[in-house]
Amino acid sequence: MAALRRRQHVPWNAAGDASRRLDHSDDVVRDTGWVFNNEVGGHLTLADFVRSGEQEVGAYLHFFGVDADEARRSSFVEIGSGIGRMTAEFTKRFARVTACDLDASFLLQCGRTVAEFGEADRLDTSHVADGRALSLPEASADVVFSYITLQHCNRDDALALTREAFRVVRPGGLIMLNYRTWIPLDGVLFPAGVLVRVMWRIPIVGPMLARRRWSTRLGWQANRLAPSVVLRHLRDHDVPLAGASLWFRTPRSRAFGPDVDVRSFQGIDPSHWWLIARRAD
Repeated sequence: MAALRRRQHVPWNAAGDASRRLDHSDDVVRDTGWVFNNEVGGHLTLADFVRSGEQEVGAYLHFFGVDADEARRSSFVEIGSGIGRMTAEFTKRFARVTACDLDASFLLQCGRTVAEFGEADRLDTSHVADGRALSLPEASADVVFSYITLQHCNRDDALALTREAFRVVRPGGLIMLNYRTWIPLDGVLFPAGVLVRVMWRIPIVGPMLARRRWSTRLGWQANRLAPSVVLRHLRDHDVPLAGASLWFRTPRSRAFGPDVDVRSFQGIDPSHWWLIARRAD
């Protein structure tokens, strides 16, 4: 059952195997770009890859109101670091960064990325072996962040990781979590993704198929979670939520509760939304 639940991990495992066999960081990006940034080609470099992460880190931290001086004194957990596209910049801005990922090879490459482009002495890594639980102490971080990761998890795993974010953050600490919600095109894309993930389980053919860009783009988005679903899940599990806001690309008139603000930022993908909140004291 566990294997069936985690078909969405197949391209990550294939990319991890590829990165483990490669000696040069640029080759890792070129050979696994279909997973990390939907790009392929001999022109790709790790430097360009990290530069794109630096730009997004700066934008999101600014719009979500993260104080730069406070960040320099804070511990930070990144759920879904991959090979360190954003992690390197986080190590420049936060006192301590723990990069979490389900693939140990990614974490190894993440360490190399940070050593070249960030502050390696500020980095720790943590393997999320089961894809749903963080091996970190309760109330041990000031900030927990996840971007373009929870959408690639099984629905229940994504919700479990959401609870885990609130578990490991300190009372008063900040949560910044990114999700993918439904858009009209998903009437076609979501069933196609389900079919592709089934095909990934076919011996020999599946792993080869998972390394094709079109296959990965269809199959790696394993869930769609509406804000109301996530908020209801947190309330049902008595998660200590405070000062919550939902961020979208365009303004929304819908109310999600008296204690939840709705805000917008043009830099957000039209199919994405963010939960920004603090853990209640």
